[in-house]
Amino acid sequence: MLKRTLYCGQVVETFEGNEVILNGWVENVRDHGGVLFIDLRDRKGVVQVVLNPEFSPAAYTMGHEVRDEYVLGVRGIVRLRPEDSINPAVATGRVEVFAQEIEILNKSLTPPMALDDRSEVGDMVRLRYRYLDLRRPSMQHNLAFRSMVLAVMRQFLQQEDFVEVETPVLTRSTPEGARDFLVPSRLNPGQFYALPQSPQIFKQLLMVAGLERYYQVVKCFRDEDLRADRQPEFTQLDMEMSFVEESDVIDIIERLLARLFQEVMHVELKLPFQRIPFAQAMDRFGTDKPDLRCNLEIKDLSDLFKTSSFTPFQKTTEEGGVIKGLRVPGGAQLSKRELEELIALAIKCGAGGLSWIKIRESDWQSPLVKLLTPSEKEALAARLELEPGDIALFVAGNPSMVRECMGTVRLEIAHRLNLIREDSFHFCWITDFPLFGFDPELNCYESVHHPFTSPREEDMDMLISDPLKVRARAYDLVLNGNEVGGGSIRIHQSDIQEKVFEVLSVTSEELRKEFFFLLEALRLGAPPHGGIALGVDRLLMIMLGKDSIREVIAFPKTQKGGCPLTHAPAPVTGLQLNELGIRVVKR
Repeated sequence: MLKRTLYCGQVVETFEGNEVILNGWVENVRDHGGVLFIDLRDRKGVVQVVLNPEFSPAAYTMGHEVRDEYVLGVRGIVRLRPEDSINPAVATGRVEVFAQEIEILNKSLTPPMALDDRSEVGDMVRLRYRYLDLRRPSMQHNLAFRSMVLAVMRQFLQQEDFVEVETPVLTRSTPEGARDFLVPSRLNPGQFYALPQSPQIFKQLLMVAGLERYYQVVKCFRDEDLRADRQPEFTQLDMEMSFVEESDVIDIIERLLARLFQEVMHVELKLPFQRIPFAQAMDRFGTDKPDLRCNLEIKDLSDLFKTSSFTPFQKTTEEGGVIKGLRVPGGAQLSKRELEELIALAIKCGAGGLSWIKIRESDWQSPLVKLLTPSEKEALAARLELEPGDIALFVAGNPSMVRECMGTVRLEIAHRLNLIREDSFHFCWITDFPLFGFDPELNCYESVHHPFTSPREEDMDMLISDPLKVRARAYDLVLNGNEVGGGSIRIHQSDIQEKVFEVLSVTSEELRKEFFFLLEALRLGAPPHGGIALGVDRLLMIMLGKDSIREVIAFPKTQKGGCPLTHAPAPVTGLQLNELGIRVVKR
């Protein structure tokens, strides 16, 4: 076999006159008047191979057998291209390889899809033939980029004295907010392992073990509905540290990301990242995942309309609701149709409608204007800092609906008017989350993050008496409107952990069955500790400017959790089910 001495993408002018051996795939074959040209591709790039009957009749003859995606070995001499045939679009565009010998290492059927980055190929076809899809230059780049990112992460954490530890994949089911994937145990009939939603409890146990600084690039599993930024199995950078407070964890992550973006993208991140309390984020942006690439901010206008002659607004404030407003620079250009679409979006979010005022040089334009007094207009202009050419948008109703609705409208109009800086990276931390939420359907409290998150020290006395006022020592990392990480300082004292379980209505029997080992560990010298997990797939998706995490995962699943390549999930034999003591019942 002709064995490679150089990658195709590395053949440049400095190799002129040298003999090289290349291995790769045929991108295309062109016959130009008795001379054959082959574009040969490998993971480093593509180079033009010339088959000239005067230079090598045998290679020229063999070249007529070659088809697209054949696997070749080529031995030849590197020569400079004529000036009029230089291709500046590729790194090897100034050279070509005159073939002395060609070896067909394997043939290929006609591929069922185009393997260049210019052709549009359906997602199902790409996933069905993923091994072909991965030959495309863009996918080769994405996977190489992923490898480089993980290498930088590992290098940084090793330098920071972290120890990489692998935690079990077969474990027991724990409450972490999503459904578990269950694995039946053949040796223990009727009992099941669960694939981990995260290594949460094990990494806390590693802190009890005195490891102090742990990390892991780990696969996690959640049986939940999928979308563009979610897969049933995903990768996260998992970390835990002892004897730390929130600022210590945040500092490590900020420095890690600054190193990462500098080394792999040559982008300077401004440190420290902005920190925004949860309540403030909801008020200013209508979400706890704000996209800070646009400067639009929501303002509370409730106090301005308490005595308004506009009855719907005045009645809203009387009933304990709120009125929120948003100034959109340049928004007066919106057409009637675009405003109707925004109103429909607001109604879809649960609002009764969306009020608006266009700010003109000479006057204000809106059905609402005639109902406002001069003093109300003056106060409104000052609060929203309105200028000619702007539009002001308003939603009234119950606080949670209004926040969600205005957050959705904010992003929609920012996209419509190109107010988002697409080529930038804006990180922020969201802090001071509530520790608990309340589920009215189940009539019980639930953890906003997970039940191992520590309450704020100053809120500890409200843990039993007023749980919804207790703030968590939690912090989420947001990038361009996407949550890319989340963590907290953990509970390290068993009595506080038991109180949290009490609020969550976990019975003493459930405690004994589900968490005996954790509570036991907390009683045996657990240090104060905290940590975080970064979603590697989602972070890579944003860094590479992709719309789906499938673009940064080698073998992803479909929206329904299936694999078109292997046809997983798939039925198993009756013998396998019998060994496990399982009978499948049709629903």
